[in-house]
Amino acid sequence: MRHFLSGSLLVALVMVTGAALAQNLGDVQTTVEANAQDGVSSQARIDALDDQTDELTREYRAALKQLASLREYNAQLEKLIAAQKTEMASIRRQIDEVTNVDRTITPLMFRMIDALEQFVGLDVPFLLSERQQRVAALRALMDRSDATPAEKYRRILEAYEIENEYGRTIEVYEGEMNINGTDRTVSFLRIGRVALIYQTLDGDDSGVWDPKAGAFTDLEGDFDSELRSAMRIAKQQAAPDLMVVPLSTSR
Repeated sequence: MRHFLSGSLLVALVMVTGAALAQNLGDVQTTVEANAQDGVSSQARIDALDDQTDELTREYRAALKQLASLREYNAQLEKLIAAQKTEMASIRRQIDEVTNVDRTITPLMFRMIDALEQFVGLDVPFLLSERQQRVAALRALMDRSDATPAEKYRRILEAYEIENEYGRTIEVYEGEMNINGTDRTVSFLRIGRVALIYQTLDGDDSGVWDPKAGAFTDLEGDFDSELRSAMRIAKQQAAPDLMVVPLSTSR
């Protein structure tokens, strides 16, 4: 009887131990599976963190490059600003100098126009209306606020150059002249500033400017052919040749 109980107890103990072991193995397997799942999740998180780290690293490097570019750009801007400040200071000095020059040159330009007007009035009266209008245009230009001092001075010099050129050229032009109380169309022959001669279109009347008398005097003698020949040369209708023209004897 005692042996039977001992055997039964042993069997019961083995069964209990087996059941407990099976339960423990199940718990271990569950734990291992849970740990494995946690490991997979952890690895996924690690991979995600690694990707984020790589992305942040790339962004950081890109930010460093952008920062370097911005620093270089700022340095260039600083140089540009410094150059502009220098240029602005130079422009201010030039404006001050121009203002001072303008104050000095404006009275000079008015004196030049006055001298030109006086010269035209005392000179041989060729193209008189045209030359007087040129002087009047210069005076009008001086009153214009939109014209720079440089432009005004240039136009005055051009007028002087034109007057200077008259002394080296010859020309023929037509104009009106009062002869014996009658207005008639005549041809004027200008030879530099040496001679100013007129001849009616029909060749009947002719005269020469007398600077001492301040008027035209009639030509004595027949100069019709000589004057016509000289006028053809002046008009470039004939080859250059010696011109025989009358001059005032009262010079």
